[in-house]
Amino acid sequence: MHMTERGNKQAMFVKHSHPSRDKRALPKSKPACLRCPRAVLPLGGRTLIMGILNVTPDSFSDGGMFLDRSRAVEHGLRMIEEGADIIDIGGESTRPYADEVPAEEEIRRVLPVIETLTKKTDAPISIDTRKSAVAARAVEAGAQIINDVSALHHDPAVLDVAASRGAPLALMHMKGTPEMMQENPVYDDLSGEIEDYLLEAVAKCKSAGLDYDQVIIDPGIGFGKSSAHNLEILGNLGKLTSLRLPLMVGVSRKSFIGKVLDLPVSERLEGTAAAVAACVLGGVDIVRVHDVRRMKRVVKVCDAIRAHGKDGST
Repeated sequence: MHMTERGNKQAMFVKHSHPSRDKRALPKSKPACLRCPRAVLPLGGRTLIMGILNVTPDSFSDGGMFLDRSRAVEHGLRMIEEGADIIDIGGESTRPYADEVPAEEEIRRVLPVIETLTKKTDAPISIDTRKSAVAARAVEAGAQIINDVSALHHDPAVLDVAASRGAPLALMHMKGTPEMMQENPVYDDLSGEIEDYLLEAVAKCKSAGLDYDQVIIDPGIGFGKSSAHNLEILGNLGKLTSLRLPLMVGVSRKSFIGKVLDLPVSERLEGTAAAVAACVLGGVDIVRVHDVRRMKRVVKVCDAIRAHGKDGST
């Protein structure tokens, strides 16, 4: 079930009474690694970088740049050389007001890139999709992580694919759908509603056999949130890190940065760097970015600062 515009409707989750708020169901400590089918990525030391590779004609930042397979593969390899730990490949834009892409077209876009990249690198490939048919084909082609921006709400069978293949599943909070998520999003309890939404999906993952080192949570910056909501999330990351689950955040070039700086997408590098720094210093495990080479430098300095904290933690 998708969250819809609030109006006079009740929130999807009732505050302070939803069973997913029971912290006893969460791990006693954060997993030491992210366990993929053919790779293990350590957590808790340096922050991991997920490089974005959109093979779409209409993504908000780089739509149309990597539709050609050879260009897409070249860019993916370049990001790995620049320091990406994971490459996240998407064949459907989920920008605000984007229309849904048929699964067949999504598969046509992503499969050749995944097949070629997995032959050229050992870095884990992530498939950015809401659809089980796409996820299944992508994992068969070599993808090791499934990044579901709907946290199983769009197609619950995505969980079956992840569980049967032992593929880590990234669960992102989104209020509504891409077609309408930015239509005046309203929350009674921003942190609480995000937490409930994500923990409900985590509980489903556990019931299906995925362990905590195979589940990633993502608050969904820009997905059904105003600029103020996004800034509030980034200013209160401790509420998410307290859940002791692998945490990923994507802030790269997003509209809240443009609003703060009054700048277009093409001029949001410094703003992205500041937001990435906030993520790293706030304890995020994975940052999802376009500009890997530059953000790698930001992450490295922030990791060094965090490592030299008084108690060795954030």
